Amino acid sequence: MFDDEEEDYFEGNLSEDLQRFDAFLSGESIGFLDSDRWEALVDHLLIGGQYSKALSASEEALSQFSFNPIFKLRKAQSYSGLGKLKEAIQLLSQIERMGMPSFELLLSKASVFSQLEDSPNAIKYFRSALTEAEPEDRDEIYLDLAIEYENKGDWKSALKVLEEAIQKNPHNEGAIYEIAFCYDQLGEYAKSIECYSDFIDENPYSFTAWYNLGNAYLKIDEFEQAIWAYDYCVLINDDFGPVYFNLGNAYLSVEKYTMAIESFLKSIELDGDDPMAFCYIGESHEQLGDLNLARHYYKLALELSPLLPEGWLGLGIIEDLEGKTKEGLALIQKAADLAPENSGVMHVLAGAYEKLEELELATEYYLLSLSLDPDDGECLINYLNLLAKESLVSAMKYLDDFSKEHPANNQIDLMKIHLFWELGEKDHAIALFKICVENDRTHALELFEINPSLKNVKEFVLLGD
Repeated sequence: MFDDEEEDYFEGNLSEDLQRFDAFLSGESIGFLDSDRWEALVDHLLIGGQYSKALSASEEALSQFSFNPIFKLRKAQSYSGLGKLKEAIQLLSQIERMGMPSFELLLSKASVFSQLEDSPNAIKYFRSALTEAEPEDRDEIYLDLAIEYENKGDWKSALKVLEEAIQKNPHNEGAIYEIAFCYDQLGEYAKSIECYSDFIDENPYSFTAWYNLGNAYLKIDEFEQAIWAYDYCVLINDDFGPVYFNLGNAYLSVEKYTMAIESFLKSIELDGDDPMAFCYIGESHEQLGDLNLARHYYKLALELSPLLPEGWLGLGIIEDLEGKTKEGLALIQKAADLAPENSGVMHVLAGAYEKLEELELATEYYLLSLSLDPDDGECLINYLNLLAKESLVSAMKYLDDFSKEHPANNQIDLMKIHLFWELGEKDHAIALFKICVENDRTHALELFEINPSLKNVKEFVLLGD
């Protein structure tokens, strides 16, 4: 926004004028300075963030050059820097009414409206500034304009602005980065990954780009790719705490529990105690079979956050694993009370009631869990197995009805195969398994986890090979 004083200012004068101005602030007379020297002095103070001094300098310059609008503009910018936004807007509007619009005036007004969180007016003035801007100034304005749309949650409009920015300058790295962020917010993770990758090609040492690439992979359950991206982030900046937390989550998802624990501990070392990190460490120790350590970390989480549902859930699961399901049930119920919309907690609660053979309550909580998350395949399997103990026909009828309303649950077809087989409809079971193998062999082989006895059936084994 301001000219570089080393290029535009008379050599040697700036230091002298700064001394004269400091003396003026102490009560001495500053005498006469020509307008160029005042402008360079004010610009220097603004660039250095010395807004109070810049305001005083602007006012003194105006006393000598009241006709020069640049000093009113600098005064408004000083107000903005001091957080006096209403005063800044009033003065900028006054300059605008004088009929002297300029790129810098429009950009200043846009910036103040942005600080006031008045996105519609900020957008209006950023667009006006864009039309007046020199090519070398446009990259930053495009980004400012896009971020205003992002602040409104209007990701598609932000994308249009950013795509225009890329058309004007294909090397606008900031725009590429923001495009990836917008796609991320829209849930278009493949496009987000592509943009982050393009950005990394030009900026291989951007640890934040590697971090966000890892996050995008994590959101589509590409855990190994996420770990790969996070590892590069760590190589570039090993003091960035958030990456260790997400790296721990990725390791947890691929059942690398020891590495997950190390990552979460590193996150705590860098960013301080975190109740969720303690919970995830507890879960990792639980999976490793060290229940005492798991209990220790769940308790640490609850010391920091007594109302954390995950902490109570973890303690309840530990009690259950130790054969004390009734004691565990009370803890799991507390987690459910704290998180009534958490499908996972309801699922665990249903399992506990089933283990205690309180089948009506188990049914109630399985159905509640599935209503909260119809795509939870494990919960669907568990509930159908509960129904099948009483009636295979009832289980199949429920599954048929469920599949019409929630076709996205990826365990529907595998459970149909299982139930067809148990009902004696073997041809239907084999035919459907063949289709599943053709569509996604890896997923289809999960059938053998649902019904291990099918590993001994030749037709299924041959189709799975």
